Amino acid sequence: MTDAPTKTPSLSRNFLSFIGLIIALVALVNIGFLVFADLGAEHVNPYVGVLAYVVVPGIMVFGLALWVLGMLIERRRRRRHAPDEIQLYPDIDLNNPKTRRTFAFAAVGLTVFVLVSVVGSYKAYHYTDSDAFCGTMCHQIMHPEYTAYKASPHARVGCVNCHIGSGATWYVKSKFSGAYQVYATIAQKYPKPIPTPVENLRPAQQTCEQCHWPEKFWGAQMKVFNHFGYDEANTPRETRMLIKVGGGSAASGLAGGIHWHMNINNEITYAAIDKQRQKIPWVRIHDRKSGRVTEYFLENTEITHQQALAAPKRVMDCVDCHNRPSHIYEPPDRAVDMALLGGRIDRTLPFIKQQAVAAITKDFDTTDRAKESIAGDLHKFYKENHAESYEARKPQIDSAVTELQKIFATIRFPEMKVDWRTHPNNVGHFYSSGCFRCHDDQHVSKDGKRISKDCQICHSLVGQAAAGVVMVETPKADFQHPIDLGDLRSMNCADCHTGSSM
Repeated sequence: MTDAPTKTPSLSRNFLSFIGLIIALVALVNIGFLVFADLGAEHVNPYVGVLAYVVVPGIMVFGLALWVLGMLIERRRRRRHAPDEIQLYPDIDLNNPKTRRTFAFAAVGLTVFVLVSVVGSYKAYHYTDSDAFCGTMCHQIMHPEYTAYKASPHARVGCVNCHIGSGATWYVKSKFSGAYQVYATIAQKYPKPIPTPVENLRPAQQTCEQCHWPEKFWGAQMKVFNHFGYDEANTPRETRMLIKVGGGSAASGLAGGIHWHMNINNEITYAAIDKQRQKIPWVRIHDRKSGRVTEYFLENTEITHQQALAAPKRVMDCVDCHNRPSHIYEPPDRAVDMALLGGRIDRTLPFIKQQAVAAITKDFDTTDRAKESIAGDLHKFYKENHAESYEARKPQIDSAVTELQKIFATIRFPEMKVDWRTHPNNVGHFYSSGCFRCHDDQHVSKDGKRISKDCQICHSLVGQAAAGVVMVETPKADFQHPIDLGDLRSMNCADCHTGSSM
């Protein structure tokens, strides 16, 4: 009786391949569960998406790689011990039924794997470009920026539309930059606060101007500024102005207003001696139509002309004024004004503007401590100074506390050392230098021309009122400050208006 030939064990029958196969199968089951959870979720969860389409598929590929590696190692071991039994290269004979079955199984498996990989890669691409991914994956680090973004005018504009834009080049650049940011997060090597402006941000002409078009002339727009006093009555004040937005181009024949700075016929270059571009000792204006070039140097400063010219140069674009288009940290003064105007804080509470701003201006180590302090300060003030009405007004005080705690958590982030002072907003000039970085009457050209500080260049006063009483109305155009400060041209608004007081 002839013995049956011994069947050669499969190359995959080794410990390493077995472990790799187990890892791959477990990962596959988890992918299925996570994809199901992601598709069935009412709200997008970036952690589920990253696990389902990036992390776990990576683990599955690692398991498959171990499986193949184990087979290669096992094949090499068998050839070393029995070189006649194992050929150097596999013998693929499709006339052999076993080979055909193996080949068909491998082809189907490879096809499924490629399809799943394509779908997974596509989903991973979208998840890494999602707002939730950008804002919540590095929760503590990006929490201030994401919170401010959700409360901004651009809350419905995707992060990638401004930070990356279209095209593969900037997408690849962003992912390389993101790889280092992941390392910095894990190693806790990130600064507090995250510095601005972003040095490698894509030019505004390729992002902002895809929606906003400076060449379109918009003329002047009415804007109403509401402010409440720090007195017992929280006196409401209203200032109405025509903001000369302007815009235009040589083709339209209309060119002027604030957006004159962005006119394609003008190229404005400046040098800043600080990273936040707040101190500007040199400005150059190139009128492309006439070819005239004018340079302005800051006078009454220790910075020499040579030092100014040696400072880093930048051609002005949208973000030099609109430097906080989405991540806006409102000053306490402004945030409380808006809450009073919207009725979220009862303006009949005596001195509520004064006490509210004082409560959220204090510096704290954590947001939780700030919330405790806000509640304690407000109740203590009214209990000690308005004891006769404290109990009757307690619901309004509690409501004010809740709103102020919400405001604090939206505009101040002590864990990351971020607030309105960290990132000054260059639109306007009320709480920071803004326009007055250049328009200060202190930048002078060789022929004596100055970059004017005249208010009428950018806006015209239409009217002012305090407590319903008209202070100024057209045709009078000079701004009247509620307190007589003399010649307003000799000072800046931000000298007094620090964002935490009058």
